[in-house]
Amino acid sequence: MMLEVMNTLILKAVLAPLVLFPVAAAVLVFGLLLKGVDRIVVARLQRRVGPPLLQPFFDILKLMSKQSMVPIGAPRTLFLALPMIGACSMCLAIALVPIVGVYEPNGQFGDLIVLLYLLTVPAIVLMLAGSASGSTFGAIGFSREMSLMLAYEGPLLLVLISVAMKTGLAQGDLITFSLMDIVHYQQDNGSFLFDPWMWPAVLAYLSIIPANLGIPPFDIPEAESEVLEGPLCEYSGPALALFKIMSTMKTMVVLALGIVMFIPGNATGMMALIGFVFKCLILFLLTKSLLRASVGRMRIDQAFLFYFKWPELLGIVGLLLVVFKG
Repeated sequence: MMLEVMNTLILKAVLAPLVLFPVAAAVLVFGLLLKGVDRIVVARLQRRVGPPLLQPFFDILKLMSKQSMVPIGAPRTLFLALPMIGACSMCLAIALVPIVGVYEPNGQFGDLIVLLYLLTVPAIVLMLAGSASGSTFGAIGFSREMSLMLAYEGPLLLVLISVAMKTGLAQGDLITFSLMDIVHYQQDNGSFLFDPWMWPAVLAYLSIIPANLGIPPFDIPEAESEVLEGPLCEYSGPALALFKIMSTMKTMVVLALGIVMFIPGNATGMMALIGFVFKCLILFLLTKSLLRASVGRMRIDQAFLFYFKWPELLGIVGLLLVVFKG
């Protein structure tokens, strides 16, 4: 009886933000379609048939129809609340990111700083989930997730500051964290993607995406063949579906943020929407599908050193170029 009540609460937690904010629902549908495309592309590159395009939708629906099980000894409320917190945080995050020419958020609700905090929530939720499950695999996933987050958060912060300072200095301020100011500056002066002084920041952001989204070779915390999905190994039913939704929404937030910061474009209406879909698809295939099909998984120490060497260096160089060249 208790589990049925919790399942109902979980379903309401998913549906309420999506009904109240239709853009989040549309973004979720698009994100699941992108995951379907990713599975097909990777299968074709590996000479397999692969699943149908709508397989991610079937997976979510199947999980929603099952029951969430709670391990003996796990704190039930925390164990089931964590996926809800993760999914809701990503619904809030996507509400803050503009889709240029289609959707413009109210800047009073948040800026780059708020978005940076929200992007850390899924990693923290996964760490707490692994710890709350009481599983050895979950505990290993917890430590790996924490190490990886410490490694990529530094370069991510440097990239965000570089973009904010580039816009702020050009507008006569030291720095601006308004996403719409960043978009408007690029619409008037050209995209940062085509500015050679911003290329280190672009490369740093591209290298951060796989670790931020848990994509090979940086899917170490949830490695199925080693720790049986780590923090998620004890989750099932709607609770696990919420984690899948959180992951999909986070993918869309990271892709949309990259587009806003480096190549927002000037189109409006239907052309802007088509352009957004095309940019997301290209960025997604480059930073996920090709990597997934072509490289193996790193060890956690290798991933940690990689981020402390190259993306960190690129982030520092990018910031110095912005400070001294403007």
